[in-house]
Amino acid sequence: MSSRSLLAALLAALATLAGCASTTQSGAVGADRSQFLLVSAEQMNQTAAKQYATLTGRAAQQGALNRDPAQTQRVKAIAARLIPQTAVFRADAPQWKWEANVLTSKEVNAWCMPGGKIAVYTGLLRQINPTDDELAAVMGHEIAHALREHSRERASQELAKSAVIGIGAAVLGLGSAGADLGNALATVTFSLPFSREHEREADRIGVELAARAGYDPRAAVTLWQKMAKVGGGGSVEILSTHPAPASRIEDLKVYAEKVMPLYEAAKVQRP
Repeated sequence: MSSRSLLAALLAALATLAGCASTTQSGAVGADRSQFLLVSAEQMNQTAAKQYATLTGRAAQQGALNRDPAQTQRVKAIAARLIPQTAVFRADAPQWKWEANVLTSKEVNAWCMPGGKIAVYTGLLRQINPTDDELAAVMGHEIAHALREHSRERASQELAKSAVIGIGAAVLGLGSAGADLGNALATVTFSLPFSREHEREADRIGVELAARAGYDPRAAVTLWQKMAKVGGGGSVEILSTHPAPASRIEDLKVYAEKVMPLYEAAKVQRP
């Protein structure tokens, strides 16, 4: 067998070892894409928990953690309504060790790490000035990334690339590639932006979570209109890792209408 044939065989074996399945049930929005999962969920969750503890601990030392009790209570209250709805997509998700905190920062940002570690930045609260429905759209979107394990999927892709480089170097006699897989895992989990496909999935799942929690899913549209005004999205879709504001808003309009019956039912059930 030639070196290149051996390389091809090794890469095929790597693909076989990786799990290819959807991490969630489809829900009303149809989130059932098959995913490439080489990294274990346990590894991702442990890494996220450590990173979150480090980040919030540092913020606490700097007086930047949950500085405003009213903001913190608002974020935690919305999280408390969204989290039970995650069972529609994953039966195990409501039992995750969820946390929700507010970090003082000028950055317009929010995120949810693997395993349910949520942060909302004061920059988003102040510059966007979201209604509760719009804030639920933001948080539902970020929670959706965790439910779909997008960080785990990206980490798997990056580790596969690193493995290809290492295998190729060894088989083709090019020397060590020197890939640090541990650093690659941390990078894709906390630094790299999500793909357009991941963002669309999170948008769609996010509106369903919000609707089921009794928040108007159409608020996702007004949220992104506000985000576009403050520079929250790219203007040329092909050059961006996120959907352009116009195409994103049109997609959100479609899926918000799709889940409106869930919102109407949730409003009836709420006291």
